[in-house]
Amino acid sequence: MDFQSSSEFNDAPQMLPPPPGTFVDREELIQHVGDFAVSQGYVVTIKQSKRDRVVVLGCDRGGVYRNRRKPVDESSAESLRRRKTGSRLTNCPFEAVGKKDDGLWKLSIKNGAHNHEPLKDLSEHPSARRFTEREVLLIKEMTEAGLKPRQILKRLRQSNPELLSTPKHVYNVKAKLRQGNVTVRNFKSLRPQKTAVRNNYQSVMEPSWRQRNPPRVPNLIGGRFVDSKSLTSIDVVNPATQLIVSQVPLSTNEEVRAAVFAAKRAFSSWRNTPVTNRQRIMFKFQELIRRDMDKLAMEITSEHGKTLTDAYNDVLRGLEIVEHACGVATLQIGEFVSNISNGVDTYSIREPLGVCAGICSFDFPAMTPLWMFPIAVTCGNTFILKPSEKVPGAAVILAELAVEAGLPNGVLNIVHGTDDIINAICDDDDVKAIALVGPNSDVADIYSRASAKGKRIQCNIGAKNHAVVMPDASIDATLSALVAAGFGGAGQKCMALTTVVYVGSITPWEDKLVEHAKAIKVNAGTESNADLGPVPGYENGNFIGPTILSDVTVNMECYKEDVFGPVLLCMQVLPLISFSVGSHISKLVFVVKLHIFVSQAESIDEAIEIVNRNRRGSGASIFTTSAVAARKFQIEIAVGQVGINVPISVQPPFTLFTSSKPCFAGDLNCDGKGGIHFYTQIKTVTQQWKDLPGNVETPTSNSNGESLQLLNS
Repeated sequence: MDFQSSSEFNDAPQMLPPPPGTFVDREELIQHVGDFAVSQGYVVTIKQSKRDRVVVLGCDRGGVYRNRRKPVDESSAESLRRRKTGSRLTNCPFEAVGKKDDGLWKLSIKNGAHNHEPLKDLSEHPSARRFTEREVLLIKEMTEAGLKPRQILKRLRQSNPELLSTPKHVYNVKAKLRQGNVTVRNFKSLRPQKTAVRNNYQSVMEPSWRQRNPPRVPNLIGGRFVDSKSLTSIDVVNPATQLIVSQVPLSTNEEVRAAVFAAKRAFSSWRNTPVTNRQRIMFKFQELIRRDMDKLAMEITSEHGKTLTDAYNDVLRGLEIVEHACGVATLQIGEFVSNISNGVDTYSIREPLGVCAGICSFDFPAMTPLWMFPIAVTCGNTFILKPSEKVPGAAVILAELAVEAGLPNGVLNIVHGTDDIINAICDDDDVKAIALVGPNSDVADIYSRASAKGKRIQCNIGAKNHAVVMPDASIDATLSALVAAGFGGAGQKCMALTTVVYVGSITPWEDKLVEHAKAIKVNAGTESNADLGPVPGYENGNFIGPTILSDVTVNMECYKEDVFGPVLLCMQVLPLISFSVGSHISKLVFVVKLHIFVSQAESIDEAIEIVNRNRRGSGASIFTTSAVAARKFQIEIAVGQVGINVPISVQPPFTLFTSSKPCFAGDLNCDGKGGIHFYTQIKTVTQQWKDLPGNVETPTSNSNGESLQLLNS
C-alpha cells in the first residue's frame, strides 16, 4: 500500500501543526508540541537533539499493537493490510524545530504536513505505555523491596487505573535502572490525568532559585517556576533590619512574550472548562490560603514592614475576594427574551476576554494580586501578574498555592520587573485587559499607552482622603478612628486618612489627639507590641513616628501630593504648639516632633468646599451626631466613597468599590458586578427554530407584517 499516494489519506481530516511561540525551556516547548499534536490526532517524537541548542521533533506514526493470533476467517490480503497499518512507521514529513536564542527556546514549523490519517485512539499508540518519571522511581523502590513485575503493575494501577503497560515494560525499566538510567520519555499529553503526579514529584525537588542566598524570586511561566534569564536584579530589603530578604529579577521582554504565549495557549481549554470546575479550584485555593496564613503574613511583614496584625488583615481582605470568586457563576448569568418576533428568541451571555494582566502596587502585597487574578481566571480568562518589585514574595506564595489548588498550566503567569515589563505588557496585542493599582505619577502614561492599543483598562490611583469633624462628634470614638485610619499601616495605603478638617473649636480635640498619637508604639512589625512598623525607603533610619501637621493650607505641597507615610494633616490657622513623643524600639528611643497648629473651618459648607476643591479626593468621612449634617455631607460631597462616623475603608468584594476621577481611570471598577463585567464581554444571540417543510422558504415577516430584517440592525 502506497501511503504517499493513497486516496484514503487525501480525504482524511487535516492535522494542523502547533502554533509557533517562545518558551522558557526545552521541556516546555516539547510539552507544547506534544499537547497540541494529541489534540490533532498524532504523536510527536524527538528526531534529533543537541540539548542546549536545538531539538527537532517529528511525527511518530506509531500504530496499534497487532494481535499476534490471526483470526481464522481473515483473508491473507486483509492480514497484510493490518500488518502494514499496524507497523511503527516514522517516515511522516512533519517536522518542528526548537532553537535556543537569548536564553529562551523558540519554536518554528519546518514542515506541517502529514502523510497519514489521524489516530482514532491514542491510548493504543505505543507511547501511551511509557511510564512517568514518578512511576519509574516507584518501580525502583518496589524492585528494591523484592516485588515482582506483576505485583508492581498491580500497585501502579491502584493510582492509575488506565495504565496500559505490561510486565515486559517493567522488565525493560528494571534493565535501564541496573544501567543507572532512570530517564524514561514521558508524553504527558497522552495521559493528562498524570499532570498532578508529575507536578507533585517536581515540587519535592528544591528549585535552583531557592538554593541561592539570598533567594532570587522566580517567574511563573506556563505552570513552571523558573529563574529569569536576566542577570540584573533588585534587592528586596527588610525595612526593620536592613537585611536582604530576596532579589527580584528585571525580566526580559522575551520572557513577557513567553508568558503571554503560555496564557494564550491555555485560554482555549480553560475557557471551555465548566464554571463549576473553576469555582472548585477557588474553593481549594481559599482553603490553602487559610492553611498558609502565617507564612503569608510573615512574608508581608519582612518585605513591607507593616505589623503582623496589618499583614493578617491584608491577607484576610484578599481572602474575601477569593471567597467571592467561588460564587462567580451566579454573577455571569445572562438574559433571555422569548419570542421577540414570531418564533424568534434572543439571549445574551458573558464570555471571557482572553489574556488579562494585573500591575500591582506595594501597599497591599496580598490583597492587590487577589483583587485581580481570582475573579479574572474564574470568569475563564488567563492572567499575567506583575507584582510590585518592592514586595514580590506574597504574590509568589499565592501563585504556588493557586497551582497546588489545581489551576492548569499557563492560566496564571508571573513576570517580575519594572517599567520595561509594564511597557511590554501594554504593547502586547494579545493582552486584552489590564488592571492597575499604583501611584499617580505612573498611571497617566500606562493608561494612555494601553488605551492606544485598544485595551480595556482600569486604574486605581492613590488619593487624598479627608475627614470632617463636627463640634458634636463623639470625642473618644472619633479620635480612635482618626488615629487608626491616619497611622495604620504606616499610612501606606490608598485609603489612608490624610487630612482632618475641623468645624468649630479645636479645643476639645487638641490634647487628646496628641495623647492618642503618643500611645502608638513604633517597632519592628514582627514584635507583638508594635502598632506602627517601619517605612520602606528610609535606608538610614527605617522608622518614622506618627506625625501631625497643622496650619496646613491647600497651596502646600504636603496637601497637594501623596505623603504616603504616617502623617496626618490638619487644616488649622492658630499658632504653633510643639510636642515631643518618645517611641521605644527594643532598647532605643526615637523622638519624633508632633507639630500641632490649631484652628478650624467656620462651617460645614466651608469644610465640604475644601474637600471638593481637592481633585485627588477619593473618599471622605464625617464625624457627627447630627443626621441633618450627615445627610447634607453625603449629598454634597463629590467623592466616590463616603463614611459617616467611620473612616474610609475598602468595601467587601460583593459590593461596588468606587472612586471618582482622577483617582480612578476606566469605565468598570474592580469589585462587585463591576469586576465581573470588566473581565467579561457580552455576546448577544438571536435564534429561530421552526419546523418547516424543506421546500418552504423561511418568512421574512411575522403575522403582524413586522420585518424580521429589523432584528439585524
